[in-house]
Amino acid sequence: MFTDEALDPVSIRSLWRISQQSVQESRGCQTRAVPSAEAEIQTLSVTISCTQTEPEDQANQQLFQQSHEELEPPGLKDFLLQVEDTVIRELVRNARSHAFDEFQVNWEDQSQLVSCLHGLQHPSAQERGLHVTSVSWSCTGSVIACAYGRIDDGDWSTERSCICTWNLDRRSLNPKQADLVIDVPTTVTALCCHPNQPALIAGGLYSGEVVVWDTSRTQDPVLVQTGMSADSHREPVYQVEWVPLHKKGEFGVLSACSGGRVLLWTVDSDLSRFVLNAAYALVRQQVPHSSNISFKARGSSTVGVTSLALSPWDPDTFLVGSESGLLLRCSFSSLKPAALPSEGYNVTLRAPAVFLFRPCSGPVHSIHCSPFHRNLFVSAGTDGLAHLHSLLQANPLLSLRVSDSYVFQVQWSPTRPLVFAAATGQGQVQIFDLGRRSLRPAATIEQGGADQAATCLAFNRQNPHLLAVGKTNGTVSIWQLSHDLTEQSPRESSHLEQIANEVAE
Repeated sequence: MFTDEALDPVSIRSLWRISQQSVQESRGCQTRAVPSAEAEIQTLSVTISCTQTEPEDQANQQLFQQSHEELEPPGLKDFLLQVEDTVIRELVRNARSHAFDEFQVNWEDQSQLVSCLHGLQHPSAQERGLHVTSVSWSCTGSVIACAYGRIDDGDWSTERSCICTWNLDRRSLNPKQADLVIDVPTTVTALCCHPNQPALIAGGLYSGEVVVWDTSRTQDPVLVQTGMSADSHREPVYQVEWVPLHKKGEFGVLSACSGGRVLLWTVDSDLSRFVLNAAYALVRQQVPHSSNISFKARGSSTVGVTSLALSPWDPDTFLVGSESGLLLRCSFSSLKPAALPSEGYNVTLRAPAVFLFRPCSGPVHSIHCSPFHRNLFVSAGTDGLAHLHSLLQANPLLSLRVSDSYVFQVQWSPTRPLVFAAATGQGQVQIFDLGRRSLRPAATIEQGGADQAATCLAFNRQNPHLLAVGKTNGTVSIWQLSHDLTEQSPRESSHLEQIANEVAE
């Protein structure tokens, strides 16, 4: 403890100043300032050093070059200099070549050319043992129409049949239940869907009638029917086709029967009836003769028509195949009267045949014109052969063995100029590719036994990967074709042209 005597005035003032400062700091509640200092470290000197190789000795360099030259094969340099100009010239030629301009590489697996997508069947028709007589795709490519009847011997006229349709684009597709079933009082022998209107189907009956069904009318689908009039056929109708008329957008129905008549019908929509537009009769006496084809007309009997085909290139030309094996080119514009009485027809019967091809040894079941060449068509029948013909030559250009049994139908691919398919009596469908070196089938469709004949087939024009096949067991199979059978190769059309220009033997 300090006393007043021990402190001088200066000391007293210093103590008072310190006490006042402590009071102020305690009142501010703040710590005293913390002393700080900054320091830096920096190098005082920098040293740079580098190394460099000394120049090679000239003797060592010569030695290296000498050892390098010894590694090259003798004469290689001279050879390269000798062929340099030739190699450069070929490289320039390859760079200017267009040989592979249209070539497209397909990396998909081609091991399976065909595969079955659907097996369609109508149980009621199968129970009665009915056969599939004809199939046809709608113009949209979504609906397949199927006709039932019989192709074997028997009294067809007294047996009822039907037409069934399936829409393959429906999610609820039932292969064992058709979307639409149309009952028909007699066997349906021919079927053809309209080229523009998906609801219309033309058909031919064993009774000789021609019918057009409208599938949009579920209550009464029969749109028009010829009936048993004086103008109608008297024999079974084996083929019907939609024919474009002179007025744009309108179509008539062309029908052919075993009695030798080919009739062209127009539809009167106002009166809901058929009108006979033109009638043609094929008579043996009026069949054109050829110097290199032996044909003898016996009597004045007519030529029973079993098949018919329209030319997609010439609206005046159609082809006819007969029961006796005759194959004829005919003209719609022919004015030559037929050597037969009109027999009650409202129009004059005309003789349409203008050219005779070499006859076959049996009935001609099918004819189809090429969609890629105006002069080519293919025919097939009971001889088991597929004959490739030119409209300009009497003899076939090529004949291919298809089957040891009948060939019921033959049809060109809608996308491959060199490909066509044939349905055989042995139950197979043979697909031929004329671009191959071998004349053997490029693919074979087999399903079921040999006793189940493939009676009909149809390519899908809208979806060329689909092929419909009808059989005698009452089923319709939808097959999917691979790209190998549907995509055209770059030089395929030129190859087809070469075949067409060949001279038949």
